[in-house]
Amino acid sequence: MNARSEAVPTVGHPDLARLHPTGSHPESEERLVALYAAFPEFVVAAPATVAQIEVCHDPAYVARVRALSEAGEVVMADPDTVVGPTTWDAALLAAGAAMRAAELGGFALVRPPGHHALTDRAMGFCLFNNVAVAARHAQRDLGVGRVAILDWDVHHGNGTQAIFEDDPTVLFVSLHQWPWYPGTGAAGEGRPTPLNVPLPAGSGDDEYLEAFDRLVEPAIAAFDPDLLLVSAGFDSAAGDPLGAMLVTEAGFRALGARAAGLCGRVALVLEGGYVPSRLPGYVAAARDGVALGTDS
Repeated sequence: MNARSEAVPTVGHPDLARLHPTGSHPESEERLVALYAAFPEFVVAAPATVAQIEVCHDPAYVARVRALSEAGEVVMADPDTVVGPTTWDAALLAAGAAMRAAELGGFALVRPPGHHALTDRAMGFCLFNNVAVAARHAQRDLGVGRVAILDWDVHHGNGTQAIFEDDPTVLFVSLHQWPWYPGTGAAGEGRPTPLNVPLPAGSGDDEYLEAFDRLVEPAIAAFDPDLLLVSAGFDSAAGDPLGAMLVTEAGFRALGARAAGLCGRVALVLEGGYVPSRLPGYVAAARDGVALGTDS
């Protein structure tokens, strides 16, 4: 492991590499099998409580997810999102690891992802909005006032935007492919709180970093957050089957460095990225960037 990354601990739980099996679905447990093999030393997180999930999600919806999982069958919560007998446990662990990452300034290596999850329904592989739960935990329990959430997943984080768009204490900023799933995230959408930076298919390191310097950095700097959370999706990487972007490891390293330069307290939560063999390199690059805090 690169020594620079040691300043950004990984956070997870060994059970997440086996829970919530999804078969041939692109959001498979193989993603965490690869990551935990590459980063065997990680902080073991506790699951979130139901009360902590309900800060961001409707109690009736939370109860529905639990009931679907505990019914013991594999079903689809929406056309894209699998729920099986161990999904409930995995979803609580994923949210709990995101919370622990916010406490430590770490990188939560978790699944299922979260940024499409709305207050009252599953969407796009996501059940509970991990980064949103972490943000509220930071505000309620860690003495954090203002939270910025930077989302560089290839897909717009519509669930995170919806949860926070009327909250002046949370700034949501998204760099994403446009037009693309889920169809939200146009420039100017959801004003005044969110900042959406849609980018055309085929955008790579240069386009991402130019947009970051021109739009993202001024917005987050003006907001002056006490904590910056990153929804770190790596499906914006070149060759990912669920995106059409061209970001490289060097690009993710530079994005991490720029993020670290905007706030003294940064934590990351895994979202997408669907080539398991490449995920460790992308995660290491982003961690290196955050730890270094400057674009090399």
